Amino acid sequence: MTGPAPGVAAAIEGELRLLDPLVRASADLLDQVLHPDYREVDTTGRHWDRDTIIDLLVSGQAPGPGRLTASRMRGVHLADGLVHLTFDTEARNKRAHRSSLWRLTRAGWLLYYHQATPFDLSPGPPAAPGPPTGRPSG
Repeated sequence: MTGPAPGVAAAIEGELRLLDPLVRASADLLDQVLHPDYREVDTTGRHWDRDTIIDLLVSGQAPGPGRLTASRMRGVHLADGLVHLTFDTEARNKRAHRSSLWRLTRAGWLLYYHQATPFDLSPGPPAAPGPPTGRPSG
């Protein structure tokens, strides 16, 4: 069995670095991982740009998630120089599905876009039925 493709492996390594509290607290280290055009949508739906998120993280005023654990991390090459990662995180009994786009630059693989969607493992009401899949409705 072979490991992930080099771009996927680099994106996974970068994503795991971003889970490290020491990296999250250092503007210099964040600068090495975040693309100049980085954008994020957090679990509350707020939008962030690169400078704002770096300032917030290193100021110590960002609510710390505690120890983050990641699971189900998978990656796929979407195009030359573009990798999409999906994974789940958990911290303090809060879970999020996460999606990240990583771009290959002269500086290496940098995080270009990240979005997190909270989810709960408790059973909920069944989903409403939708149109049959495979054919457009109407």
